[in-house]
Amino acid sequence: MAPVKFARLLALLLALAPVLAAAADSRPRIGLVLSGGGARGAAHVGVLKVLEEMHVPIDAIAGTSMGAVVGGLYASGLTADEIDAQLRAVHWDELLGDRPPRDDLSFRRKEEDRNFLVRLPLGLHGGEFRLPKGLVQGQRLNDLLRRLTLPVAAVGDFDALPTPFRAIATDLETGDRVVLSSGDLTTAMRASLSVPGVFVPVERDGRLLVDGGLAANLPVDVARSMGVDILIVVDVGFPLLTRDRLSTVPIISNQMLAILIRRNSELQRASVTAQDVLIDPALGSASSFDFSRFVSLIGAGSSAARAAAPRLESLAVAPAQYADYVAQRVRQRSGIAPQIDFVRVAGDSARYRRPIEDLFGDFAGAPFDAAAVDRRITGFYGLGNLESLDYSIVRDDAGRQGLEVSAQRNSWGPNYVRFGVSLGDDFEGNSAYNARARFVLAEINQLGGEWTWDLQIGESPHIATELYLPFSYRQRWFALPQARYEARNVGLFDADGRRLAEYRVKGTRYGLDFGREFGNAFEVRAGLRYESGESRVRVGDPLLPVREFDVRQLHARIAYDGLDDVGFPRRGASFFLDWTGEQDRSSAGIDADLVSLDWQIARSWGRHRGVFWASAGSNLDAGPVDVRNLYPLGGFLNLSGLAPGEIAGRHFAIARTIYYRQIGRGGTGFLDLPTYLGVAWEVGNVWERRGDISFDSARQDFSVFLGVNSWLGPLYLGAGYDDSGEMAYFLSLGRSF
Repeated sequence: MAPVKFARLLALLLALAPVLAAAADSRPRIGLVLSGGGARGAAHVGVLKVLEEMHVPIDAIAGTSMGAVVGGLYASGLTADEIDAQLRAVHWDELLGDRPPRDDLSFRRKEEDRNFLVRLPLGLHGGEFRLPKGLVQGQRLNDLLRRLTLPVAAVGDFDALPTPFRAIATDLETGDRVVLSSGDLTTAMRASLSVPGVFVPVERDGRLLVDGGLAANLPVDVARSMGVDILIVVDVGFPLLTRDRLSTVPIISNQMLAILIRRNSELQRASVTAQDVLIDPALGSASSFDFSRFVSLIGAGSSAARAAAPRLESLAVAPAQYADYVAQRVRQRSGIAPQIDFVRVAGDSARYRRPIEDLFGDFAGAPFDAAAVDRRITGFYGLGNLESLDYSIVRDDAGRQGLEVSAQRNSWGPNYVRFGVSLGDDFEGNSAYNARARFVLAEINQLGGEWTWDLQIGESPHIATELYLPFSYRQRWFALPQARYEARNVGLFDADGRRLAEYRVKGTRYGLDFGREFGNAFEVRAGLRYESGESRVRVGDPLLPVREFDVRQLHARIAYDGLDDVGFPRRGASFFLDWTGEQDRSSAGIDADLVSLDWQIARSWGRHRGVFWASAGSNLDAGPVDVRNLYPLGGFLNLSGLAPGEIAGRHFAIARTIYYRQIGRGGTGFLDLPTYLGVAWEVGNVWERRGDISFDSARQDFSVFLGVNSWLGPLYLGAGYDDSGEMAYFLSLGRSF
């Protein structure tokens, strides 16, 4: 009988083995709560790093605002160190800028940026001026989150992520809390982060969603409802300021908002039990918008988590068990390799069906190429007519995987107004100003055509119009019919460059250009133009003849613009080469063959920046010269020691080496604006004959200046010295670089 009893006992033990093993390995399910707090949310990354070091597994995450971003990235399978590296590499001033970075603008928008520098996005709709719904459109932030969560892009149920996740948002219409548990992960994180008035609200499932901190900044109850036993609650919420700091209307308004958010958070904190772990990083008065302190805030989170180590140790698991937990997260993140079977237009984006199909249709039937999609997204968004442009990986009813693209028109469009202003004063009684406006009638056809009207008043008034008519979205060939009336002052000089008189030139020009844009930085164009008008003496001998002209021009240009900023570039280069062949059909018969080039290259090292800038022009025709076609020099960075336009000639060349250092970062005070102190060395001159051009005959000028990158454009105040002994002082507002 003993063998039979032993066999029965062995069979019983084998049957109970899975149960006994499960009991031995059983552990409490742990939920993580990450509060909102803007830049203060960087502390969440530090907490996660310590949890990983201590082998504390996380089974569910609920986050609000920045807590939703950090929590969503961790839930997607990224490690704390990977999140740390990605967020440290971000240029937050660019990511949270109020407009797309200049690198992402189309070539046409860059060209507009050079002449209309006032940074005020103003739209026209129904005869009314409109402003954007938020200071930040969030396109770059959205692109970053999309790229980081791409491996789980097809996961529609947040419980199926490597770590189950919930994001909290607020319904802007009702004020209700919205718990996001499914759908597109990137959109959920963006919605939770959308601070009203700063970020544009996110539309999802018929709701307009904004920052979840307004409804639930510390979602303890949401995490507890996810089937967990113990919570780790990290609160980086908004601190209240003392009376001495409540000095302005915006600060008082922020204090009011902080009070409301804290009241809800206190109710949630009261529900934290004795077995839960509450972590309050010591962040002091760190601003929610000061992302420059990202590294120190991560450190504060780590310190707070280590201070809670005695409580956290009881939640740690054995190294082998934690390795299994990590491996499972890795498998869930890396197990998805998107294959695009179809491309479709989102239901709310029918207006942009043709460009979406044109730009993205060729991705169907191939493995998903994130880099190629990002390039197309950047190019399309850079045209400047979209409030948001996004994509997601979706599945149809047949189980096929596809790319869905959505495009939302600017809410302050469809038409726009841009402004520009330029002002110059040499402190010798000579000043000049021009103010300009551009009216853009956008999207006049399905290919993104535009009709623009320019109006300028001041020293050089003009009115101009042009039709930009692209032939396709993929191959950016275009036609550009145009017309322009302008008046300007030009000087008449003798062979030594001395001013004899000043003419007022008035003329009307019309023509047609054809060209092509390559990417968003390169363009070639050529065209035929006709111009007629007269040059009449304004200052000087009244007996000088009136010059009437009637010319036909063939024009060609090669242009490259890769600078990151017009006024104070940090990096990039630009190159413009222009040629104009002019045949005069009037009785004077003064033809011209004009060529000019302009080249800039910029580099930076921390706060230090350097620019090399060279320009040259020549009238290749050996016949008589028209006063209209002289090249003037003088003024800031054009031989700074001379008065503006003090010399002119048939040929000119000038090279500048410019160094400037940033001394103001950007804030509320004058020196807190983007402010720079710079010096420049300039070598150049004008010549009547090409054979006279030489380095020995060139002038050398030096200048020192203070520059401020203002909302009206770059502002310069400084002084220049010419090697002839002349000195000039200048105040300049508008583009000079």
